[in-house]
Amino acid sequence: MALTWLVIQTALYLALAPLVLGYIKKAKAYLQGRRGPDIRQPYRDLVKLWHKETVTSRTASWITRAAPLILFATTLAAAVLLPTISLASAVYLRYGDILTVIYLLATGSFFLALAGLDAGSAFGGMGSSRESLLAALLEPGILLALSVPVLTAGSTSIRRLVGASLSPAVLLLPAHLLALGAVFLAAIAETGRIPVDNPDTHLELTMIHEGMFLEYTGRPLALLNWAVQVRQLLVLTVVANLFFPWGLALVPQPVSLGLAGAVYLGKLLLLGGGLALVESVYAKLRLFRAPGFLWAISFLGLLALVSRYLFRGAH
Repeated sequence: MALTWLVIQTALYLALAPLVLGYIKKAKAYLQGRRGPDIRQPYRDLVKLWHKETVTSRTASWITRAAPLILFATTLAAAVLLPTISLASAVYLRYGDILTVIYLLATGSFFLALAGLDAGSAFGGMGSSRESLLAALLEPGILLALSVPVLTAGSTSIRRLVGASLSPAVLLLPAHLLALGAVFLAAIAETGRIPVDNPDTHLELTMIHEGMFLEYTGRPLALLNWAVQVRQLLVLTVVANLFFPWGLALVPQPVSLGLAGAVYLGKLLLLGGGLALVESVYAKLRLFRAPGFLWAISFLGLLALVSRYLFRGAH
């Protein structure tokens, strides 16, 4: 049964991640009065890259070759630790820990930054240095925000976190709302979207995440893009099921799973529409102003933590 759930959840992330990206692009185009690409375009892009020739720099070491696999594996491993449509997954019940998810994501980002430096490209090194700076500023805000549900649940276990968030009273707490705002802003920065970064541009002076991808072609680039799409879906799942866990199936029955799947897709539609709305309303920040956005996430997280102690009687 555990192996079955592991396969189902892995297949769900792999199949759904490109569709979520396509939906965000389509929603963004609609809000901007454009037709936009087909919602299935990310699938076509992955297939096209998978059949392209792979070219590797002569100065690259094993890090360049291993980084796409490590990023893909760590991202997928973190994804299967989170509940998507059911609370009955044995993998999530036994090994699910929010700190493990954070460490797995950080490991993938670390090797990707190394790969940007490894090829000896000026743009790759620039992207890696910028990514490291933003990660150093972003992670404190994420930890501060997630400390609120952790303190409420009394554990870093995802099972306990979801169980604590199921209480309707928790949702209305100021600390919970502030933490939710901080995590949503962190999701924008973590997925490299406007206003922190623009995933649709490759301008040398403004690129951050894209700079580390410039030396990749063919299947390694397909794996990297797929891993980024899974990571985006993972971050949205954290917001959807850690702060709004209603709708998750308590028992693995077909009717319950079908209803939970519909609720999960509804949450993704709302969150993806929110990201598209933010990208349509705001312009990309200048690079030297991006740290201010990340400090705002830390400030919100700190406010959430302080509020949690001020209103601890309500917990």
